[in-house]
Amino acid sequence: MSQSQGATLLHLDSSVSRSTDSVSRQLTALFADAWSEAHGTDGYRHRDLSADPVPLIGPAYAALGQRVERQGVVPPSKVAALVEGAAEEREWALTRPLITELLAADTVLLGVPMYNFSVPATLKAWIDRVSFPGAFTDPDSGESLLRDTRVVVVMARGGGYGPGTPREGFDYQTPYLRAYFGNLGVADEHLHLVAAELTRAEDIPHLAGFKGLAATSLAAARAEVAALAA
Repeated sequence: MSQSQGATLLHLDSSVSRSTDSVSRQLTALFADAWSEAHGTDGYRHRDLSADPVPLIGPAYAALGQRVERQGVVPPSKVAALVEGAAEEREWALTRPLITELLAADTVLLGVPMYNFSVPATLKAWIDRVSFPGAFTDPDSGESLLRDTRVVVVMARGGGYGPGTPREGFDYQTPYLRAYFGNLGVADEHLHLVAAELTRAEDIPHLAGFKGLAATSLAAARAEVAALAA
């Protein structure tokens, strides 16, 4: 195994299904295995958002966030000085490690199945918590601290939502994730969204006629994930 000094990967899975049933988990595992083979395992961090959910944000989170926003850009290291009361202290204690973890990653890998045309609630809970005001903005330059972070989003969809399909307009997963990470300041060239479609064609009768398309889509997704990992 080769070892790449300082390389870090934050791997997030959000599927409620087991790895044997989850296409998104299988694809992120493919990426993570190839990445670890190239870089070693010291910089690898895996967080299973389904098995260990991030707590939903509460009123104290909102109060602290609004107070911080009124101060301008406040780096995470100085937020604790603005905390008021035990509830806010708890919210910040839950939030700060996730922000630190994200800032430390050179590459962020997300496994995202489509649930009800969008992302799983477990991923949304993580997004809501890490999106603390000013956490990813350089207080001196105003630039995003994530501008050089590579983000690889691996999506799995039971049906077909690609261009030209009847449900093309039902895909709220891709535009949401593209807008979210773009708003955080992740550069377009560092944001990669890979989708495997028709993943339920093997077990849902009315999708049986699409097994060939499903196999092609999965093969293409696997190839793209492997290339990105390399």
